[in-house]
Amino acid sequence: MQKSLISKGLLIMILCLICVASTFGQQKFSPTSYINEHKQVAQQLMRETGVPASVILAVAIHESAYGNSRIAKHLNNHFGIKGKNNSKQIKSAYKGYASVMESYKDFIDLLKRRKSTEHLFDKYSFKNCQAWVNGIARSGYSQTKSWKTHVIGTINRYNLDQYDKLQ
Repeated sequence: MQKSLISKGLLIMILCLICVASTFGQQKFSPTSYINEHKQVAQQLMRETGVPASVILAVAIHESAYGNSRIAKHLNNHFGIKGKNNSKQIKSAYKGYASVMESYKDFIDLLKRRKSTEHLFDKYSFKNCQAWVNGIARSGYSQTKSWKTHVIGTINRYNLDQYDKLQ
């Protein structure tokens, strides 16, 4: 009887550990690993377009939960951009991309295409990340009132403006 209770207790503990491991094992990126993996793409796009790398990274981090969201994993969509996709894995109103780089480029293209954000390219330098975030927020990019605060908070928390320096 006592061995049976110990065995059941051990089995329950093992099952709990498996559940915890599988839950945390699904997370591909930590904040640091996401930044390290994507900072060069953000800096390249900054040099090509003038959008601060810090803004690109912070928006991607916020919108994709460090690349761990379902749309980031299954659709390579790191910016929450809506559109068509051909995914057989998830049903979603979000746009699908062949690669993460394609998602990053489309974010910049979206800012260039929209009348409410196209002026930012002429008005602000890559050195003014706060103005870029404010301009994107004013454009209605996100319907969430706290979006701007979260994005600026992400820039500050991870010191992302260090990637805005041209080398």
